[in-house]
Amino acid sequence: MSARSWERKVRKNQAQLNKQRKKRGEKPLNTGVSAPGADIFKGRSIILPAFLVLFTALFAIMSTASGAEQTSGTLFWVTIVCYLLLAVMFILRRPYLAVGKDYVKTRRFSGDRMLMASNIKAIKVEPGNVVIEQVKGANWVFTRTINRYPIEQMTERLRAFAAANQVTFNEK
Repeated sequence: MSARSWERKVRKNQAQLNKQRKKRGEKPLNTGVSAPGADIFKGRSIILPAFLVLFTALFAIMSTASGAEQTSGTLFWVTIVCYLLLAVMFILRRPYLAVGKDYVKTRRFSGDRMLMASNIKAIKVEPGNVVIEQVKGANWVFTRTINRYPIEQMTERLRAFAAANQVTFNEK
């Protein structure tokens, strides 16, 4: 049995154990982003929260100018507060890239996603962004402009990851 298949079995069994422990109300075993050996690069989402705040301000200005705010009453203020809370949630929920021994992991809108080294076609690095191309599925793009990732540090770690796992690494 190879080391990788053994690691996959361990992860699968650990996931099953964590489901059982969660049902019993116990604390889950150590998994996920804080896995030993995983380097974590955190970004900061700025554009979407800024858009939500501007949209909320525009909505409030237009509604009060037209008088629609008075007819909807409390629901108007609930809507404004909910949009602002959504913006705060996106600011606090920082995007990340975790690079482990044979996987990369990140947070998407639908939750955390893990990609094993065998499913990575290539890693492309350009000034200001990193693209991880999958064998099947959409590319993962990490940019300095949109999410404020530390691209230089990510490049060094991904270069070592690509060399260790025989993944094509292109740098411009």
